[in-house]
Amino acid sequence: MGKSFIHIVGLKKHFEMGGQIVRALDGVDVQIEEGTFTVVMGPSGSGKSTLLYLLGGLDRPTSGEIAIEGERLDQMDENALALFRRRTMGFVFQSFNLVTSMTALDNVAFPMQFAGVAASLRRERALKLLNQVGLGNRADHRPSELSGGQQQRVAIARALVNDPKLILADEPTGNLDTTSGSAIMHVLSDLHKAGRTVLVVTHDPRMTRFATHKIHLLDGHIVSEAEYEAAALEAMSVE
Repeated sequence: MGKSFIHIVGLKKHFEMGGQIVRALDGVDVQIEEGTFTVVMGPSGSGKSTLLYLLGGLDRPTSGEIAIEGERLDQMDENALALFRRRTMGFVFQSFNLVTSMTALDNVAFPMQFAGVAASLRRERALKLLNQVGLGNRADHRPSELSGGQQQRVAIARALVNDPKLILADEPTGNLDTTSGSAIMHVLSDLHKAGRTVLVVTHDPRMTRFATHKIHLLDGHIVSEAEYEAAALEAMSVE
């Protein structure tokens, strides 16, 4: 039996803040199979975004192993990591991270420059991806001319430019109203149905409807759903 698509063992991320050691992740073990839709749930400060950033090679663990397709991210240097990210992953962030001076088409096409794709091919592929997320008719609009939900669709199209196997989304509905958020969930679900592995970090419980797997994080540890719900109830009663 080979290792899982994502293989995480004893993952720790500690950092110092105001003279205190913060244990953002404190010994996390996770196995995720290819072709799954995993939702990581947790309140603010639970370590869920830290997990996504470590998994995306955007940050380094204090200790522990992270492997994707058998390749150890924790052992790669910055150049190898950057190459691996570009080849394997697509990122979607809460704040969209679009270039405000560029059109939707140019925002999507831009990352392909680094992969040495010819300009005409970049435009063709970018338009195809915008059509895929239902925004082909907004290709020449700048972010300021798009709603939050539309901007997030552009960001998803951009995440797909290098045909990644893994989509990592950090609170993708966090800045959106209910309807736009729901539409983005369906876009991510469609990507999963088309064969991609999707991992979403969120505290939006609606996202779990689309999940094949759920991970609950509290204070840097994975907990059971029952423990998670008990803690959430307790937090509500304190408020």
